[in-house]
Amino acid sequence: MLCLSLALTLLSPAAGAQTIRELAAQAANTHWRATGPYDERGWLDRFYAPRNYTPAWTPRSAAAALALLERAPEHGLDPHEYGTTELARLLHAGSAEAARLDVALSAAMLHFLADLRVGRVRSEYHTRQPDPRLRQFDPVERLRAALASNTLDAALHAAQPPIQLYERVRKALAHYRELARQPLPALPRPPGAKLTPGEAYAGARALHERLVLLGDLAPGAPYSEGIYDERLAEGLRRFQARHGLQDDGIIGSATLAALDVPLARRVRQLELSLERLRWLPDFPTGPLVAVNLPSYRLWAFGADRNATPLEMRVVVGTAVKTPTPLFIGQLRYVEFNPYWNVPRSITLKEILPKIAHDPGYLERNDMEIVGAPAGTDAMEALRAGKARLRQRPGPKNALGAVKFALPNPMDIYLHSTPARELFQRSRRDLSHGCIRVENPAALAQFVLAADPRWDADSVQEALLPGPMRRVDLKAPIPVVIFYATAVVDLEGGVRFAPDIYNRDPGLEQALAPHAGAQSGRLNGTARAR
Repeated sequence: MLCLSLALTLLSPAAGAQTIRELAAQAANTHWRATGPYDERGWLDRFYAPRNYTPAWTPRSAAAALALLERAPEHGLDPHEYGTTELARLLHAGSAEAARLDVALSAAMLHFLADLRVGRVRSEYHTRQPDPRLRQFDPVERLRAALASNTLDAALHAAQPPIQLYERVRKALAHYRELARQPLPALPRPPGAKLTPGEAYAGARALHERLVLLGDLAPGAPYSEGIYDERLAEGLRRFQARHGLQDDGIIGSATLAALDVPLARRVRQLELSLERLRWLPDFPTGPLVAVNLPSYRLWAFGADRNATPLEMRVVVGTAVKTPTPLFIGQLRYVEFNPYWNVPRSITLKEILPKIAHDPGYLERNDMEIVGAPAGTDAMEALRAGKARLRQRPGPKNALGAVKFALPNPMDIYLHSTPARELFQRSRRDLSHGCIRVENPAALAQFVLAADPRWDADSVQEALLPGPMRRVDLKAPIPVVIFYATAVVDLEGGVRFAPDIYNRDPGLEQALAPHAGAQSGRLNGTARAR
């Protein structure tokens, strides 16, 4: 602390101003590639210009800032990205490095605030650059105000996403980091391909210890030595439910693989979830619908986001051909007994070949060709794209009894389905991209709750077979389609999901530190993003 005090107090305002001005100008003129969510080149100049480029940090505030930067792992961020090692060296370098230290500390804190607010990677939700959220949360103004009022802690808290899930995941990350310190040997393999409750199992003790460690069994829970008993099976079912597996209590290859995933990998999943949550916009108060694709779950939140939401299983787009995209839409209307307007791609790739082999296919599936020019062959018009195919309302309709429309260029929406059995599967990436919901009646009642004409009875009546009926919402409801392979429920249960779209490796690569990024920031230059 003495060296820090000397480094900062021996730097006179006049002596440091010229160096700081030069470093800020150097940062502003750095070559920059628009690959990240923000352009930080002008931030240092904006930060120092109102103070005539005099040093901004005192020994106390600099120590506080470095301590905050060293806590970056609490948010799944790497402190080396903010140059903490070099900053610590500069703190002991004496007055010769004081100006550079002042600028480097400012650059690191600005960078940290921005990363907490909008993330390090540009997402599908924010394609424009810079991220518009930085107009409401300006890192330069926030840091300047925090230094003036000695409230750096508060500034970092304000930068975090105002989402309860973010704080729950952050706490789970700390817990799993502690768990990951303990060894996790592979569990003994059962004698057969599957192990059911009541069978002999030499790994019963090891399984008990694993389930206790992960919180799926109470520490003092009894079990039978050498037997996979029902008490162990109950804990395993909880584990399976938390990991996106069929919660049948049967130990098969998929369950064993999940039990043996290194806890360091679970830590990384939680870190990636924090980054993805930083991508989300600030939603207004009021109802909100959220769908997490890899966990095949939908939550509908009321005005009180801390209250228990409506929750249901969903079916999403297939991983191989038609993954559901990430986006944020506005649910604007509901269609009861909807027509299904068959997308052109499905018409060409699936329906036309079926018609070629089965001329009665359209009639049996309640489909019709519409829009064919007068005097033309309807089938030829359909093949040429001059007509379209739609399925009439009814029990065979692929959309079921209700469609939840959120107009978007990708034609993605939520809907019911006659194939109810699909919700019993553990892996449910089975659609062409749209999202099928398990409990359409409850979701319809939720989205129409602002209209006093709609209650449970009126919704059930509207779901009965009949003509198509469109109901506009009183106000649009935001719908966020997001992707996280680790989330935490309201009770604190950590839920992991398979990376069905193989998105985690790509995000890890994007988050890898850029060559030269640390040294560039410490020299007062902007990071190439």
